[in-house]
Amino acid sequence: MSSELGSWSPMDPDEVAHLLRRTEVPWWIAGGWAIDLHLGRRTRQHDDIDVLVLRPHLARLREQLAGWDVHAAGPPGTLRPWPVGEELPRGVHDIWCRPTSTADWRLQLMVDDLVDDLVDAGAGGEQEWVYRRDARVRRAWRTLSGPASTAQWAVLAPEVQLLYKSAGPRAKDEADFAQVAEALDSSRRIWLIEALQLTDATHPWIEQLRAVASP
Repeated sequence: MSSELGSWSPMDPDEVAHLLRRTEVPWWIAGGWAIDLHLGRRTRQHDDIDVLVLRPHLARLREQLAGWDVHAAGPPGTLRPWPVGEELPRGVHDIWCRPTSTADWRLQLMVDDLVDDLVDAGAGGEQEWVYRRDARVRRAWRTLSGPASTAQWAVLAPEVQLLYKSAGPRAKDEADFAQVAEALDSSRRIWLIEALQLTDATHPWIEQLRAVASP
């Protein structure tokens, strides 16, 4: 994929897992790959690869990528270098990564927040991830991993990924929803319906999800 911001040659999940294998902070494969990994099959071409990280962990993850050319997207549609040691503003949620300044982009980091922006290993899962588009939608951050997660990688729960895709869905987002809606178990389907009722009570996916659950 090419754009005015440069060309993409995205990693695949195995390459991401190898790159981040020694990272001591949680991360999740997200985007369209999260949907395909949940389904257990490749459903379409992926022009990039998204990895979700939590803002309090950014500094350590940036250190892990110290040898890479890393840029913050802020404001959206623009890129600027993000050096090791710089704290990013809270409004930055998108980071592009490539091995060198002349290489294709390989990896996109999507940054989400916690309610109190503190990560305590002893918190027992009580701290909450918050949906950046509507702070009423939140859940324990330790529940972000979906059933496709393994010892090799964590995969973002499909209902959370679909919630992000629900905002102004593109053709590929509609395709992803169509592929995975029937594969959601009842608890994930209910969570997504309730989240959509908060963010957009008239969203067409609500009735489609209810129809899947109907006998």
